[in-house]
Amino acid sequence: MAKFDIRDLPKISLHDHLDGGLRPETILELAAEIGLELAATDAAGLKKWFFEAANSGSLPKYLETFDVTTAVMQTRENLVRIAREYVIDLANDGVIYGEVRWAPEQHLRNGLTLDEAVEAVQDGLEEGAALIEKQGGYIRTGQVITAMRHADRALEIAELAVRQRDGGVVGFDIAGAEAGFMPAKHKLAFDYLAAELMPVTVHAGEADGVESIRDAIVSGRALRLGHGVRLIEDIMFSRTEEDTDMVVLGQVAEWVHDRGIPLELCPSSNLQTGAISMLGDTMREHPFDVFYDLGFAVTVNTDNRLMSGTTLTREMELLVDAFGYGIEDLEVFMTNAAEHSFQPINDREELIEVIQEAYAEAAGR
Repeated sequence: MAKFDIRDLPKISLHDHLDGGLRPETILELAAEIGLELAATDAAGLKKWFFEAANSGSLPKYLETFDVTTAVMQTRENLVRIAREYVIDLANDGVIYGEVRWAPEQHLRNGLTLDEAVEAVQDGLEEGAALIEKQGGYIRTGQVITAMRHADRALEIAELAVRQRDGGVVGFDIAGAEAGFMPAKHKLAFDYLAAELMPVTVHAGEADGVESIRDAIVSGRALRLGHGVRLIEDIMFSRTEEDTDMVVLGQVAEWVHDRGIPLELCPSSNLQTGAISMLGDTMREHPFDVFYDLGFAVTVNTDNRLMSGTTLTREMELLVDAFGYGIEDLEVFMTNAAEHSFQPINDREELIEVIQEAYAEAAGR
């Protein structure tokens, strides 16, 4: 464990799903209101169910747990509350900037329009930030609007993201079952986003391999890679006759490395979904340290705090335990995240300054 208190350090969260971050207590209350039967009747039991159900080694099975959370996220009132609590929980974990990733198309069953859903979440985010400020804290957020890659609404959702860019939206994403649903399927949406200069991140290299990552870059014009962990498949390791290690980057890995395209790595989630099963099933076998050692722009993320039973503090602690990182390493990870956030340059520089000052103080520099 780290000798410094990671929870007290300021953090940047780039990959954290709104429907994967609900409080179990809130789910119980909202489910009772709509008559939704749950697998447990108390918060501790429900939290355990989510973790065990998500810990299947399969992304499709992992995604099934979201049927429960999205079911209680179908009204304006509930979206406002969940977004408010989401921000408060992030701030209490030391997050000073969080990008809120979610798919509005999954929240229309009770009559909300796409724009009404986005506006409800934004109201909740702002209410949460205001409450934190009243308590003497600080947090800023931005919505990353997600289209479901197996559906056929990507252009419509891209237009929504652009339409709401002055209402808290900072970027666009596609998510859902990855294999068989390449970004090229949504070419019109990505062409539109490029024309409108809307930043894009794409889920790629989680449940599919290098070609998915390539297409995220080529068709999706991704500025960041959601997970990207299977990029390790495009890196070859060997021993020379002089008994020294040799590393050769494949074409895609070299492109990502040389252009500093950040990897939104989610260590616990990557283990749960089997994204690194070719390497092993423990944190020490996660390729995070390999990417970092080779100079990739790595960032630390939670993906879904409820399903993984985690926080950003815990993810950082797990990496410290697995790889022996110190305060300087954690500073690099958070600086990378701040630098590649979908914020204006002045705001990014402000975040970087806060990170660097706090981590220097914690290190006694």
